[in-house]
Amino acid sequence: MAHAEVHDHNTPLEYQSETGRLNILGFWVFLGAEIALFSTLFATYLVLMYRTGDGPTPHELFELKGVLIETFLLLTSSFTCGIAIHEMRRRNRKGLFIWMIITLALGAGFLGYEIFEFVTYVHEGAAIGTSAFWSGFFVIVGTHGLHVTMGIAWITLILIQVARRGLTPQTSAKVFISSLYWHFLDVVWIFIFTAVYLTGMVLHNG
Repeated sequence: MAHAEVHDHNTPLEYQSETGRLNILGFWVFLGAEIALFSTLFATYLVLMYRTGDGPTPHELFELKGVLIETFLLLTSSFTCGIAIHEMRRRNRKGLFIWMIITLALGAGFLGYEIFEFVTYVHEGAAIGTSAFWSGFFVIVGTHGLHVTMGIAWITLILIQVARRGLTPQTSAKVFISSLYWHFLDVVWIFIFTAVYLTGMVLHNG
């Protein structure tokens, strides 16, 4: 009974096994802990926002164009991830792989641009030890970037498993859970874009 399956075709594939349903529920609980983590990082960053010391201010280094490119890449990846889940529910394994690979490519592009951004800031004199502000910045943005990296690795491993075992209620639940994680990271980035970059550009202007 622990692995009872639902064969109603109106039920999404990922919810057709009891194990899948429980895992999805458990992952929502896990996301609650992730929300607490990022809430703490945001609170710390906001406390340190004006403590730039003798280092450069965010207004001097932040460039809206670059941040918009990062935002476009990550939000587009959320859209393609949604299409991948739609294809999965249609039991179209090829469609799932195509759209998930596009999602991962967009995520990799986001990471590449973020690494380039970090290297640029360090060359401009803004490293993690430059001031309290830059410590807070690198920790919160770097933590998000680390999560994106783990998300890419995790989804890749799940796709390998789907390739070997096919689309079953169990593997579909894993794909769905990884998509929830990916969408969560997109939501976090919207808050980073607003609270870190836009606020930094405006409040430190002049």
